Amino acid sequence: MSLTFHWFLPTNGDSRHVVGGGHGTPATASGRDRPPTVAYLSQIARAAEDLGFAGALTPTGAWCEDAWLTTAMVSRHTERLKFLVAFRPGFVSPTLAAQMASTFQRQSGGRLLLNVVTGGESHEQRAYGDFLDKDARYRRTGEFLHIVRQLWDGKSVDLHGEHLRVEEARLARLPDPVPEVYFGGSSPAAGQIAARYADVYLTWGEPPAQVAGKIAWVRKLAAEHGRTLRFGIRLHVITRDTSAQAWAEADRLLDGFDPETVRAVQTGLARSESEGQQRMLALHGGSRESLEIHPNLWAGIGLVRGGAGTALVGSHDEVAERIKEYHALGIDEFVLSGYPHLEEAYWFGEGVLPRLQAQGLWAHPDSRAAASAAVPFAG
Repeated sequence: MSLTFHWFLPTNGDSRHVVGGGHGTPATASGRDRPPTVAYLSQIARAAEDLGFAGALTPTGAWCEDAWLTTAMVSRHTERLKFLVAFRPGFVSPTLAAQMASTFQRQSGGRLLLNVVTGGESHEQRAYGDFLDKDARYRRTGEFLHIVRQLWDGKSVDLHGEHLRVEEARLARLPDPVPEVYFGGSSPAAGQIAARYADVYLTWGEPPAQVAGKIAWVRKLAAEHGRTLRFGIRLHVITRDTSAQAWAEADRLLDGFDPETVRAVQTGLARSESEGQQRMLALHGGSRESLEIHPNLWAGIGLVRGGAGTALVGSHDEVAERIKEYHALGIDEFVLSGYPHLEEAYWFGEGVLPRLQAQGLWAHPDSRAAASAAVPFAG
């Protein structure tokens, strides 16, 4: 299977420094360096499209702009790029969400992918009026996805669940194609939801041995339901012509981490209810030392950012080799990002993707192979 690469739309702001935030922590001041305007996000999206990325992940939470509205606007400035929209099922009715997805598909030409985020932090959920505990949120997510998938199949749905209730729910117009569902999580409850409802299981960038364990776990759960899933990984990237140049950039980013900001972010993330977040924290332990936790896998991003906290760092050849290492485990989709997102898209797209293409592991989604490239650094 050919590898698939997605980029990231930084709707919390962008910078030549790491923009922290996520999992209940606010975006750091660096997010104001390049505000997440539609114009700037569209510039990133066009670059990603031209370079050969299949889609772009847009996050969700109080720390960033709304993903649905932002991607709907950015989609008007692109032609092929898909949008992996992160959303929380507890904040909108399943019937309305199914209808929104159907509308998005028609108006965008079938370019919606859905990243279902159950919500790992109770205090952030409560700010939106959601007072369920974590386990109850996962049970609600299961009911939500059951309803949505039935509606997308054209069925009339009646469900009196533990958390959700609908009667004679039906869509007047079905989505074409049906959006693929991406889902991540490290808890037992998350594994069950992924096994039953996800098309792609996403993991954050842990060392290969840990990723292999998660793949085996979810694959077994899915088989028990008679299903097979694809697997993806979420990583940052710092790739340069030489390894020394890449690590110099990682060191520059690390030098920009204010010690007080690191302490504040780590204190906030330590309260996280997310098992995935706790696994991220364990990779660096809050220390600036020994951050290369596997060859070319750097845990420094997680010192100031919640969620995905690791980066592939190295020469274009080294990063390509690490991608092949994850691919050998069963990873077919890579959701990537880098600071700043416009420039790093070019570093990866012009440095790593051609190497993977030459080895027959990747092909540009557009047969025209980007006849006209987006212009970097445009004002």
